[in-house]
Amino acid sequence: MTTLEARRRGPSATQWAAVGFAAPLLVYLILFYAFPLWRNVDLSVHDYTIRAFVQGNAEFVGFEKYAEVFSSATFPVALWNTAFFTVVSIAFQYVIGLALAVFFRSGFRLSGLLRAMFLVPWLLPLIVSSSTWAWMLSSENGIVNTVLGAFGAPQINWLTSPDTALVAVTVANIWLGIPFNLVILYSGLQNIPGEVYEAASLDGAGPWKQFWSITVPLLRPVSAITLLLGLVYTLKVVDVIWIMTTGGPGNSTTTLAVWSYREAFGTGQPDFSPAAAVGNVLILIALVFGVLHLQLQRRQEVS
Repeated sequence: MTTLEARRRGPSATQWAAVGFAAPLLVYLILFYAFPLWRNVDLSVHDYTIRAFVQGNAEFVGFEKYAEVFSSATFPVALWNTAFFTVVSIAFQYVIGLALAVFFRSGFRLSGLLRAMFLVPWLLPLIVSSSTWAWMLSSENGIVNTVLGAFGAPQINWLTSPDTALVAVTVANIWLGIPFNLVILYSGLQNIPGEVYEAASLDGAGPWKQFWSITVPLLRPVSAITLLLGLVYTLKVVDVIWIMTTGGPGNSTTTLAVWSYREAFGTGQPDFSPAAAVGNVLILIALVFGVLHLQLQRRQEVS
């Protein structure tokens, strides 16, 4: 049968089956990805208020809300807080997670139990973990200040001082993210053949030499995806900061995600359009790093 005849007869049963299998995925992507993204863009280019939501007559303002966001005095502060919170969190989560993964790779008695215990922060609801950290770092009756006072150290206002609040919420987020890095990196280490380490040991390579010459290079693909997922997750963290400090004192812990949430659902009159504009800025930042990750991955595949 020629190609022309096949076209006249229409799609084959195999093609219809492929469409049938792909349809649920396409519907899911449209409903939960494409539509929310389009709706967020629509919110950012219209002046949406509560009345506009009810009446459906929001005024089209173009990029006016983006101009308000970029010219706001909160924007550079939120951008710096986001950069500090994200970079420091990812760096410490990855380093500590990798160190624990290498430690547990050797295998010893009770290693499985200890790995399971490290998953507890990951399993707890974020509101419970954040509230626990807020209590621990409380200036009045927090356990951290109590321990410091027992050694004669001065009391520190961890969550109420602009100098320490950002560090405090970052430490809490690091603790919450270590289990994720541990699990992913430990799985990556399991895929590295033990014969490689045995051969390196026979050649006289010590533990540090094996780590830098074998573990780090062979773990690079897993590390890249771990860092990318950590970046995307950390950029959108709201609950940890909101529960511990609500973005304060002042704007000392206000990140772009917290700023967006506060504009839309925080105290005072909700302002959905600037919140959507800030959210789109976060999406663009994550998209840029996602594209960079794909480019680096392609270069590694070619080389």
